[in-house]
Amino acid sequence: MNDLNRTTTRVVRVGGDQPYDVVLGRRLLGELPALLGDGVRRVLVIATQAMAASAEAVRADLAESGYEALLAEVPDAEGAKTAEVAGFCWQVLGQANFTRSDAIVSLGGGATTDLAGFVASTWLRGITVVHIPTTLLGMVDAAVGGKTAINTAEGKNLVGTFYPPAGVLCDLAALESLPTFDFVAGLGEVIKCGFIADPRILELIEADPAGIVARGGKLAEGGTSEDVLLELIERSVRVKAAVVGEDLTDHGAREILNYGHTFAHAIEQVERYSWRHGAAVSVGMVFAAELARLAGRLADDVVDRHRAILTSVGLPVSYRGDRWDKLLGVMRRDKKTRGDLLRFVVLEAVAKPARLEGPDPVLLAAAYAEISEGAPTPRTIPL
Repeated sequence: MNDLNRTTTRVVRVGGDQPYDVVLGRRLLGELPALLGDGVRRVLVIATQAMAASAEAVRADLAESGYEALLAEVPDAEGAKTAEVAGFCWQVLGQANFTRSDAIVSLGGGATTDLAGFVASTWLRGITVVHIPTTLLGMVDAAVGGKTAINTAEGKNLVGTFYPPAGVLCDLAALESLPTFDFVAGLGEVIKCGFIADPRILELIEADPAGIVARGGKLAEGGTSEDVLLELIERSVRVKAAVVGEDLTDHGAREILNYGHTFAHAIEQVERYSWRHGAAVSVGMVFAAELARLAGRLADDVVDRHRAILTSVGLPVSYRGDRWDKLLGVMRRDKKTRGDLLRFVVLEAVAKPARLEGPDPVLLAAAYAEISEGAPTPRTIPL
């Protein structure tokens, strides 16, 4: 029997002014009405065409529970995060007479979550939204934290809101059919949580990277075995929940969650979103680590550890070397930038994040050279 079939339900509470639960386990659809709350009559399920069968099952289950349930299909991946698609969703809500007491349910990956949260936050200035993420990235990142956004031609996530959901349902069964590279890309955000706050995450992956990728990793501890995948997800959610509960609107502690993201978002835009987010974050973390090392703030062995653990699960650690001017231009529009001052989240040690403001352009170019394809082989830890 697959170990995930024996997964027990776990709940992570996200605090703040609008607290909510992230429920992890299996067969969680029965939890949905409680998260939607009292008084909801209509529910719009927003999902991609690839999730059509699952979305219809959710819609039918809601209908059987007495809701007027509708389904809106949106494009896959970043193609969903446009003003045009948001406008389509608003049109559906308007034509179905959705009121402030009605709700939206998202079903899909991080892009679907971002879009649905944005639509919910803007319709009548805010209606209930519950997220059902179906990817690892969605479970540990996009669905938790209350950030919503759509993209513009000028950059990723430049238009958005802070809007906590009423709850999140993470059904681990969805990960069994997830394409391997999509799962691996999600590990980029998991590993990020390890570097910024929870070293145990790194230890679990380093102990059995192949098993984790196969979604069947197990470690023997004290004569007992544990479900490592569930622990990785729960720990990652707890890292984000702790930060978001303290700083919902990104004015302080929450910035650490953007470790690797300044460079990652630049890659995504330059590559016209053909890169998966977690893969871009992987390269972005190595760039940030090299930048911190060059600035004298991070030891060589921690930089080496970045490359080793990311490579061990199949994530990229380098990027083409002929895009610096374009990447720099995009980074200057990053949300952490203040005026002309570039600001990066860096590490001073594992689980010790900090900020690096206005780094010397020479250091930036040197860090880019270190992660450029064709650069000299870096110091490495044997895999």
